[in-house]
Amino acid sequence: MDFKPLVTLLAVVNPLAVVPFFIHYTAGFSAAQRRRTIWVSSVSAFVVIAASALLGLQILDFFGISLASFQVGGGLLLMTSALSMLNAQPAEARANADEVHDAAERSAARASIAVVPLTIPLLTGPATMSTVVIYADKAKTLLQLSTLVAYGVVIGLATALCFAAAQPIARFLGKTGINVMTRLMGLILAALAVEVMADGLHTLFPVLGHRL
Repeated sequence: MDFKPLVTLLAVVNPLAVVPFFIHYTAGFSAAQRRRTIWVSSVSAFVVIAASALLGLQILDFFGISLASFQVGGGLLLMTSALSMLNAQPAEARANADEVHDAAERSAARASIAVVPLTIPLLTGPATMSTVVIYADKAKTLLQLSTLVAYGVVIGLATALCFAAAQPIARFLGKTGINVMTRLMGLILAALAVEVMADGLHTLFPVLGHRL
């Protein structure tokens, strides 16, 4: 069984790095509201990954985008995410100030924060979707595709675990510990990004394979 997709997804999603944001956005929540936020965020992360695995290639076909081009673009996006993580920032883009302000002001904010910005874009943004689509193309059997979807369940469980233990994790690791973990995952992600781009470039420019 190939665990590379799971390792890549864990590096990109990195729910541990989102723990401080979870604490910030759920400040003042009741225990029940916090549990609901954890549940919705975890399920939403799984849905994004599963949808990307099952429908991503069809969407590329609809827009006439070759997988090789998508691999190069996705690899560049992963590299950008890796560089952000090496600077101890979340892999996915943060919500902008207007989104945060709007979420804080509206009465429905407590329900919507679980999806935006916690799930999208902090947990599962463009980099995550690109990663899943690339690995979905490599799935040659129904079992392999099902395994990729199952990895989405693992990501959802990891998210739930990290968010449920947010306060103890923050106290134990501290800001420095979380930054170290983020940088380590960023280094792993950078190496995986190079591999993804290399595969795409080799397909687009076969001559490159004779020079390696």
